[in-house]
Amino acid sequence: MGSLYERLGGSESITAVVEDFRDRVAKDSRINQKFAKTDLVRLRQMLIDQVCEVTSGEFDALVQDLVATFNHFKVGKAEQSEVLGVLGPLKPDIVEVDSNQVGTALPSTYQPAPALTH
Repeated sequence: MGSLYERLGGSESITAVVEDFRDRVAKDSRINQKFAKTDLVRLRQMLIDQVCEVTSGEFDALVQDLVATFNHFKVGKAEQSEVLGVLGPLKPDIVEVDSNQVGTALPSTYQPAPALTH
């Protein structure tokens, strides 16, 4: 059956997914201002590295964009669930900067996403 990394298509496929995901986030008005000061080249590489690492061995919106990207690339639901299950516990490491530190305040209606479950 192979590792999740292999089932996702390895580095080349993960890179294509991450690039599409990055582009979706950049176009998503719900969250794109959170990344206004972000080095997108660095972010792209960090995401590729992170997904490659965890699969071989404003979170709601990010997850929605990632799922949309997976769907675009016809990634199976089982593999999507597995990636989200691995990334869920890493939320504090992925979304770690307070909104005030990046200069974009969260709307007063913002509520953190519920924890992902397996």
